[in-house]
Amino acid sequence: MAFTKKWLPFVSYGLMAEFIPAVRQESFHCDMQRGYKRGRKKEAAVATLLAKDTTPQRIGLLAQQGVYEMHQSPEMIHQENGVDNLAHILRLDEESYTVQQRITQILYNYRDRPVLSDKSVISLTRGDEGFPEGLEISERNYLFRLYAAIDCIFEDTDGTICILDFKTGKSDFDARQAYIYLLAATYIYPNRKIAAYFYNLESCKWSDRVTANLIHLSALQAELARIAKVHELEQSRYRNEPELFAEIFSPNPGFACKYCLFNSICSFSVCEVAL
Repeated sequence: MAFTKKWLPFVSYGLMAEFIPAVRQESFHCDMQRGYKRGRKKEAAVATLLAKDTTPQRIGLLAQQGVYEMHQSPEMIHQENGVDNLAHILRLDEESYTVQQRITQILYNYRDRPVLSDKSVISLTRGDEGFPEGLEISERNYLFRLYAAIDCIFEDTDGTICILDFKTGKSDFDARQAYIYLLAATYIYPNRKIAAYFYNLESCKWSDRVTANLIHLSALQAELARIAKVHELEQSRYRNEPELFAEIFSPNPGFACKYCLFNSICSFSVCEVAL
């Protein structure tokens, strides 16, 4: 394992989810979304759509920033106007009504339950640092880069390295994401005991503790290498044969089109888009 700048095939939890949907989300899965996001991202119409954060994305980012700011300035938690001051720092007045309401509630939730206050925090991201460094991994002589944007790492009282991922909304925790974090952590913290958790900043609920043995992580690494390889071949084929876009990235038109970021430009979309 090494940190390098050279180009390599890559994989991340996000890319894995674009290939393999979560349990009970199979009917919403559409490979063509991946085609727009990965293969056609430089086209003007696609780039414009990708440049706009969705409401869930804005809430996730601002929630992470709020936790970061309160951890950096813990006195803010105890100030009478602490939440209002933090809302000003986050410039919530520039956000939509929905985002303002949900982030404000998240800030109050964290003020009342500052889950990191008693933790030995090793690292905590603000969420807007940009693309993280990738881990260069070799799987049977196939080199690929694993990207794992970890929200928080802390050390438990027994010395366990704990990976913590903050969540918002009502989606179920996806254990695959935790396992990917555990795999990355074995490279960053070799020979250490490692566990992963999710914490929902809106429901204030913790996930169960997630751990994995070396056999499990080895199988995961092989699967991630496979996805990186398939993605590399898929992108290469599209660059050489762009007219086969719909064949390379199969559409799945249906109810899910209503919620797809690309429904306004996708010829396979079955929902009506207001102009």
